[in-house]
Amino acid sequence: MRTPVPEYLHEILESCRGNTGGEVATYIPELGQTDPDLFGIAMCTPAGTVYSTGDADAPFTIQSASKPFVYAVALRERGLDVVNFHVDVEPSGDPFNEMSVDSETGKPSNPMINMGAITTHCLVGDSGLSPMERSEIVRRELSRFAGRELSVNETVLESEFKHRYRNVALASMARSNGFILLEPDDAVWGYTRQSAIVVTARDLAVMAMTLANGGVNPLTLEQVVPQWVCRQVLSVMATCGMYDSAGDWLSNIGIPAKSGVGGGILGALPGQVGIGTFSPRLDQHGNSVRGVEACERLSRQLGLHLMELPAPSIDAIGQQSTTESGAVLVALQGALTFPSGELMLRRFEEIPMGGDEIVVDLTLVPSINVVGDRMLREGLRRLGRDGHEVTLIDPYERIPNPVAHDRSEIPVVDDLETYEEA
Repeated sequence: MRTPVPEYLHEILESCRGNTGGEVATYIPELGQTDPDLFGIAMCTPAGTVYSTGDADAPFTIQSASKPFVYAVALRERGLDVVNFHVDVEPSGDPFNEMSVDSETGKPSNPMINMGAITTHCLVGDSGLSPMERSEIVRRELSRFAGRELSVNETVLESEFKHRYRNVALASMARSNGFILLEPDDAVWGYTRQSAIVVTARDLAVMAMTLANGGVNPLTLEQVVPQWVCRQVLSVMATCGMYDSAGDWLSNIGIPAKSGVGGGILGALPGQVGIGTFSPRLDQHGNSVRGVEACERLSRQLGLHLMELPAPSIDAIGQQSTTESGAVLVALQGALTFPSGELMLRRFEEIPMGGDEIVVDLTLVPSINVVGDRMLREGLRRLGRDGHEVTLIDPYERIPNPVAHDRSEIPVVDDLETYEEA
């Protein structure tokens, strides 16, 4: 059969195509020449499958949609404390090009506004690098997120840098307050070149999925940034990514996201999907009109809201039965996290103390996070302490070297048949 997912995307694209509201960004003359009717949508899954429709391969400049990725690189290189010293994580409620700072320290409000993004750009690489050297590091790093070599639109760079003076004022304020050390013109040139990197909606979907995938690019399988960095970046995207419409976006759409005045929007839903859209007409906040509508429809029709109630797991996890030999069988299903781990421990708790043999089957468990691992190991230990002999069915080695309450090794087999034959 043929998967209907591309058809879903195409239906959403066609349902939004008639929305011709908004205007192309003309304050950057080169962007003002973009075809306003271009429209593309792409989605990337954790497995690296990319679905797309419309003009998803049309090139455009990334602009402010670059900010989460440069913030991620700065976090990886400098650490959270150093980056937090230079730029805050508070929603500003202001347009992207406002001078939004802490009233006492003058620190930029967050890395998603221009002043914060210029500051973040300056944190990439060694302080002694030239503007071009730093800019090239940024380009290479964004290429790693995209899984392919990205280039810079030099014409857009030149056009945008000619109208740099507001950003220079922001950089000058950051410099005067001690949050950047570069000359304001150099800082803004590097940030402008970062904004002129060329991407497609397909690229944005892959880049977003890399953030949503714990920093692992789903195409190249490269660990671009650590998982903790992704958690930090996605948190800031959720609260600050859509500027002065961030509250409306989070409540209505509920996907950590970032937009750019080039017409792109990226959305990253942790562990589930990366979304990229491209349509050049912008609303008063600088966000793509069709892109916002498309993301809203994707969220609603595909149940992608961050606060969407997950399907009940009580009947799917930790069911008890017995093996042919009479041992108590607890078959776990689904990812083992805190909620499912808590249910598992309650299932264990229902087993009376005594000498019954217990078989815990992990065959249908696709993943176990750190908390789930800890809960399962402790549950196995306590079952042994209650007098039970425990065997683990773990064909994919989700729990290496399980240890009983007396520090002896818990027997591990690949399947129930092997257990019965033992």
